[in-house]
Amino acid sequence: MSNDTVTTMQSTWVASGPAGAVGSIHRTGEGFAIRVGREADYHGAYPTLDVAKRAIHAALGPGADRPEFTEH
Repeated sequence: MSNDTVTTMQSTWVASGPAGAVGSIHRTGEGFAIRVGREADYHGAYPTLDVAKRAIHAALGPGADRPEFTEH
C-alpha cells in the first residue's frame, strides 16, 4: 500500500481479543486496509468494513476467537 494511501486514512477500528489489541482496520480512499498484530505494513484494499473484519479474524489463525472491533 502506498504512503499516499496511509496519509489519507479517514477512520480506524481497533481489533481486540483476550490478550489485547490484535490488529486494526483503516478506512482509505481505496477501501479498508488492515494491520495484523505488530506488523508495520498495511494489507489489502478490502471493499467493505465487514470483509476487512473477516480478513483480520482469518489472519489470527484457526480456532482464534473473533476479535471485538471498536472505532477510534
